[in-house]
Amino acid sequence: MDRAREGSLMPVPSWRSPLPRVVRRRPAGPARSRTTADDEGWHEGWLDVDGVRVFYRQGPTSDGVPIVHVHGFAISGSYLMPTARRLVDLGTNVVPDLPGYGRSGRTPRPLGIPELARNLQGILDGLGMDKVVLVGNSMGCAVSLEVAHADPGRVHRLVLVSPAGGLQNQPLPRALRQLAADVGRESRHMARVAVPDYVDFGAVNALRTFQELTRFPALERLVTVPVPTIAVLGDRDPLMPGPRRVREVQVLAHDHIAVVLIQGAAHAINFSHPGQLANVIRAWLTDQEIVDDPAEPGTARPLTPRRSSGDDPPGPADPATGTAS
Repeated sequence: MDRAREGSLMPVPSWRSPLPRVVRRRPAGPARSRTTADDEGWHEGWLDVDGVRVFYRQGPTSDGVPIVHVHGFAISGSYLMPTARRLVDLGTNVVPDLPGYGRSGRTPRPLGIPELARNLQGILDGLGMDKVVLVGNSMGCAVSLEVAHADPGRVHRLVLVSPAGGLQNQPLPRALRQLAADVGRESRHMARVAVPDYVDFGAVNALRTFQELTRFPALERLVTVPVPTIAVLGDRDPLMPGPRRVREVQVLAHDHIAVVLIQGAAHAINFSHPGQLANVIRAWLTDQEIVDDPAEPGTARPLTPRRSSGDDPPGPADPATGTAS
């Protein structure tokens, strides 16, 4: 038996098999409802996705490619709102709670990352969004990467904020120590947002989902991602690799993958450093040079040269050799 699977809390999906291409499905009949907009033009609404009522927040309608924010494990999308509110002029922003999370309907069991990716595609279908920018955090990065691999024509660009998963977070006890260390490094205000979500999701469900995240092949998915991608890391995030490992990954990655470090940030950058993160996303989406915004907490430092989104990406890199096809 594979030692990595001994004592497993849940069946672990085989990440080695090719991802299926997902056929887009439009929900039958009326699927959406909305409440009154708040004073900033944000609405709340619900979608029926594979029989589950899914809650989402949507910003004011704006020109540009829609921006969809994807939350991490055991938590709702509420902590992503500080960053989303700063990007409303770039496109219509949407912050859903994935099925089983937050205010969305419950599922018989916590959905795995591939299932959450298919449900995210269902959310995009229900909202009528054919092409989007995905901004993921933590597990939301894994879900977003799965969507980008399964349906690259749907993802305009990909923003991976603190992309956890893979060897850096293995074995599970090591990942749990990393997670515990991160708790003490996050903004104290994060507890008011996160604790109710974690309690509602349940400790056993959270542990099972976190275990799957640690086994997600983050490096393999990242270095072969077929769309322009930026990874945003915090230098105080214990779940992320150190600078030396980041440089090694850069050797393997496509030329259309950029990396930015926000000094002073831990794992939940979307909540703790929304201004600096929004500054980075805005510059990258508009093909501007990424520079630090001295008015915002933290310091943004690009670790890779800026690339034009118009450049055709090279063939996939081999994670073992670093050779592009």
